[in-house]
Amino acid sequence: MASRTRTRSYDAAKIRAAVTAQFGHICDAVRELTPDQLGRGTGLGAWTVADLAAHIAWIADSLAAGLARPPAAVPELAAVEWPFATASLAGKIAEAAKETLEGAPLPELFEQAGARMEKALAANPGHRVLDLWVGDMTLADFLVTRAVELVVHTDDLNRAAGTDIPIERQALAAGTRLLADALALKAPGGSVELRIPPFAVVQCIEGPRHTRGTPPNVVETDPLTWIRLATGRTDWASAVADAQVRASGERADLAALLPVMS
Repeated sequence: MASRTRTRSYDAAKIRAAVTAQFGHICDAVRELTPDQLGRGTGLGAWTVADLAAHIAWIADSLAAGLARPPAAVPELAAVEWPFATASLAGKIAEAAKETLEGAPLPELFEQAGARMEKALAANPGHRVLDLWVGDMTLADFLVTRAVELVVHTDDLNRAAGTDIPIERQALAAGTRLLADALALKAPGGSVELRIPPFAVVQCIEGPRHTRGTPPNVVETDPLTWIRLATGRTDWASAVADAQVRASGERADLAALLPVMS
C-alpha cells in the first residue's frame, strides 16, 4: 500500500542538480586525498576515510543500478519515512558496497559511478518507482534522501580527512528539512518549536499548543549542527554546552528523541 504520510514538497529539478553537484564536489576531493588521509578513522565504526569514500561512490552506483531494474508498481515509502527504515540495512549496504566497489582505485570508481548515475537520471522521470531494499519509493523522493546522505557524508569527510568540500545549499536545505520533518513525524505535537534558520521550522512533541506570539518552548540551531544531531554525529548535551543549540522552556529538551536517524 502506498504511504499516506503527508510530505513537504521539493523542487525535483533543483534536487537532481544538487545531488549531481554534491557528488561532483566529493569526486574532486577524493582525487586529492593522500594515503595518510585515506587511512584515518572516521568515527563511523571501523570505517576509514577510504571506506567512507567507497561507500559514497556506491551511493551513486546503487542509484543507477536501481534505475536499471524493472520499476515497482506503487511507492510504499515517503521521503520523510526513510530515516526510520535504514538502520536494519546497515550491514547489508556495507557488504553490497564492498562487493560492488572492490578492485579499482577510488578516483576511477567515482568517475564510473558518477557517469552511470547521470546517465540513469537523464533517462528517468521523477515519478518512476524504484524497487529498493528500504521500500519502494519514487525517484523524486529517493533523490531527496540521496541529498541527505551526500551532505552527511561530505561533513563526515571534512571532519575526518581535514578537507573543505563545499556543500550545495539546495542539498543542505533538503537534508535539514527532511530530518526536521522526520522529528515531527516521530514526536507529533505542538508544544515545542524547532527552528533551523534559514531552512526549516517545525512543531513537535505532545502538549499545549501555542497559537500566537513567541512559543513557550523553542529549540534553535544551525543546519549543520541539526544534521549532526539528527544522525548521531554529535549529542544533545555537547551541542547545548557548546552553544550550538539554544533551548528555552521546560519541554525544550530533544535528547530523548535523538538521533532521528541512526
